[in-house]
Order: sequence, then C-alpha cells, then structure tokens
Amino acid sequence: MVEKNSRWALPDAISRPVKIWLLLGLFMVLMQIVIGGVTRLTGSGLSITKWEIVTGAIPPLNETQWQAEFELYRQTPQYQKINQGMSLEAFKFIYFWEYFHRLWARMMFFVFIFPFAWFLWKGMLSKELRNWLIAVVLLAGLEGFFGWIMVASGLRQRPWVNAYNLTLHLCMGVIIFSTLLWTAFIAFRPNPRRLEISGGKRTAWIIFSIAFFQLALGAMMSGTKAGLFYPTWPDQGGTFLPGVLLDPGHWTLAGFMEYDTNPFMPALIQFLHRNTAYLLTVIILWVFWKARSGNRFQENKNLWYLLLFVLSLQVTLGILTLINCIGVVPVDLGVYHQSGAVLLLSILLWMCFKSSERSKGL
Repeated sequence: MVEKNSRWALPDAISRPVKIWLLLGLFMVLMQIVIGGVTRLTGSGLSITKWEIVTGAIPPLNETQWQAEFELYRQTPQYQKINQGMSLEAFKFIYFWEYFHRLWARMMFFVFIFPFAWFLWKGMLSKELRNWLIAVVLLAGLEGFFGWIMVASGLRQRPWVNAYNLTLHLCMGVIIFSTLLWTAFIAFRPNPRRLEISGGKRTAWIIFSIAFFQLALGAMMSGTKAGLFYPTWPDQGGTFLPGVLLDPGHWTLAGFMEYDTNPFMPALIQFLHRNTAYLLTVIILWVFWKARSGNRFQENKNLWYLLLFVLSLQVTLGILTLINCIGVVPVDLGVYHQSGAVLLLSILLWMCFKSSERSKGL
C-alpha cells in the first residue's frame, strides 16, 4: 500500500509490478510512434477506409474480403491520383501497416486500462501517479479521435492526409509518451540528484520546448513532403533562403493551406526545420560548455555526453534523410530520424526532471 500522506512517493513506495507495467507502456507507446512513422512513409495510412473499433480488429480472411477492401480503397483520391493500377498484392502490403498500427493501438488499450484499474483497486498507486496516469488515459482517447480525423482528411479530395492533422497526431503521441515517461521518472527516481544547468529548470524546459517544436516541424516536413523539394545540404536548392519565401504573394492563407499546389510551404517548413536544428544545437553546446565549469559536472557527465552523442546522431540522420529524398522519402532513414527525435526529447525531459524542485540539492 502506498503511503498516502507523503508529498512525494518514496523510492520503494511503488511496487515492482507497477514499475514493470510502466516500462511496458512506454515501450508500446514508443513502438506505436515508430509503426506510425513506417505507416506514414510507406503511404499506408489510407488503405483502410473505415473506422470500426470492434469488427476492424479482424483483417480480411479470404479473397472475397480482400477484394471488397480493395474496392473501397479504389474509390479514394490516393488510389485514383497516385496508385492507379495498383495490384492486390501491393495493396495488401500497405493494408498490413495501417492494420498493424490500429491493432497495436487496441493492444495498448488492453495492456494499459485493465492493470490500471487493478492497481487503483488495490491502492498500489500514489495520488500523484494516479493523477498523471489519468491524464495519459484522457490523452490517449483524444489521440484515437484525432487519428481518425487525420485519416478522414485524406479520403475526400487530397491523396494524402492533411499535414496539419498529421502533425497534431504525431505531437499528441509524443505528448502521451512524455507524460508517461515523466510518470515513470516519479515512480523510479522521485528524488534524483540535481542537475546543475545554467538558468536552472527554466533553461531545461526552454531547450525541451525547442526540441518539441523541431519535432513538430519534422512532422510537417513529412506531411508536406518538403524534403523532396530541396534534397540538398548545407544549401537549400543552391541558396540559404529560397526565393519563393521572399515573394509577398505567397504569404497568404491559401499559401499556407494549399501546400500541395505550390512550393511555398515546403520551402518554409524546410527552412524552419533546418534553422531550428542549428539553433537547438548551438544552445545545447552553449549550456554544455557552461556546465563543464560547474561543481556537479562530474556526477552528471555521462548524461551530458549521452545528450551530445544523441544530438550528433540526430543531426547526422537528418542530413542523410534529406539528401536521400530523391523522388521519394527513404523509409528507413525517416523512421530512424523520427525515433532519434523521441530519444533526444526523452533525455531532455530527464534533464528537466533532474533540474526540478523534486531533485536533491546534495
């Protein structure tokens, strides 16, 4: 039974089954983000045209059912404008990834909700953990709703899902992961040693916010297929600032909304994504340099070096993904790059946790 009167949960107050369950939840949410990335980059997200929560858990089981699903897909703008003449076997490939993405979401529901109810009933959760986990449940419900809105946006006129809806869907997934990760921090290490960082927790949260904004820009990069327009680095189509961004005629509502009919939005998103990466890198290097002269650097040096390593890896993956966007976005590099963004955010969130008031001053 968790002690109910303590402000913070004690290190040994959270039972081993709860901790294992939290780790399993983190793994499943992370995998859902990865599977979603593969689904998006393989163009699989619109292969299932209906949202059937219960009956949709069963895939087509015979040739007749496959033909029926394929016929529904043939009526979508994606098939008619991009995949005209696609074979049934090719359709089965993209259907698999969207089905797997939805199946994994159903599995997460059962893996999460029933143990959560059991732990609540047994009083195995502190009040703080309970509140954070309720937030995760509510966010997950919203995520499913936004997911269908995203899919529906690609079944009417555009052959792809709306880039803004896609960005919202990914950001919600990362928010869920981050909320659950913060909950796990509380359960495993409620009072870690404080991380000394110039500016304290405010600086840590600013860096995390910039990194989250960068991830959102990455989702927009994917949604607008911006990498295909300027697959060069360090220049962007031979220049630092594309000329299309200097034309006032493009800075209109139509320019932002009709991103698949002109190069304005892809140019803008890629410009912002590149330069936010430079900004984030410079800030992290500056904070690291300042931390090296601090009294606590040695006890946190592994964390700092891990941050620099993941940052370097993420920058490298971003450049490789971009320069290989010749006609099509490389699925493997794109997924690695997205996964690297989540890993980088996780490290930054841990730094936020270690620089917060709950950390020990010793």
